[in-house]
Amino acid sequence: MIRLLLLGTAGCHLCEQAEELLAALPPAQVAVEQVDIAEAEQWQARYAIRIPVLYHPETTSELCWPFDQADLRHFIEAL
Repeated sequence: MIRLLLLGTAGCHLCEQAEELLAALPPAQVAVEQVDIAEAEQWQARYAIRIPVLYHPETTSELCWPFDQADLRHFIEAL
């Protein structure tokens, strides 16, 4: 199973759209942990104007918004 972080913040409508795309993935394929960048300075400084960002902590690969289902699939296949 692939573990990903969805970097976002409360009230972010784009983050909600990213969540909807991720919800369509098979749960056995990907585990997604939501991270509120407002709660950690390291994330906020780096991603404040780029959210939502899908981040793979093992490789530090990022998929930045905007992305669609095809982009998401390619990102996961490349990991």
